[in-house]
Amino acid sequence: MAGSFGYEKDHYDVSMQIGEQTLFPAVRNASEEVIISANGTSCRHQIKDGTQRKALHPVTILRHALLESQ
Repeated sequence: MAGSFGYEKDHYDVSMQIGEQTLFPAVRNASEEVIISANGTSCRHQIKDGTQRKALHPVTILRHALLESQ
């Protein structure tokens, strides 16, 4: 998505096509137990738009892991 590029009206379809090349199929093929990680806000939004899966920021994943270990 490259930041806001993929949200611009003229670029959204291209952004989704790029996601379909590798990223979206990999996310769709991952089991539900797999945590999808993406540090960029736009990356997480693109994953959600393209796959309906929620991606988490790595720090959020770390926070959850630390809270669960207590």
